[in-house]
Amino acid sequence: MSVTREDVAKIASLARIKMDESDLDTLVPEFNAILGFVEQLGEVDTADVEPMTAVIPQALRLRDDVVDADPLTGGGKRDDVLANAPVAEHGFFAVPKVIE
Repeated sequence: MSVTREDVAKIASLARIKMDESDLDTLVPEFNAILGFVEQLGEVDTADVEPMTAVIPQALRLRDDVVDADPLTGGGKRDDVLANAPVAEHGFFAVPKVIE
């Protein structure tokens, strides 16, 4: 695929970028180089390559989800917190049902 000067003008118009006439001529070879690189990537055989999200192996470091019962470090205060709630039910904040 080859990009023409008219193609560059159309792309600039769609992107709402104001381009001088001289800038259009300088972008034609740049667009063609980019498209050539994309075509080169399409020639690579990836049939036996497993999909991956990163180039190095990664593992999440997880911790146990436990409530700290020590009142000095923040846990064990559910009743104190819910005492400030306008409405509490079954140990949780109660909110009005919202359905539109």
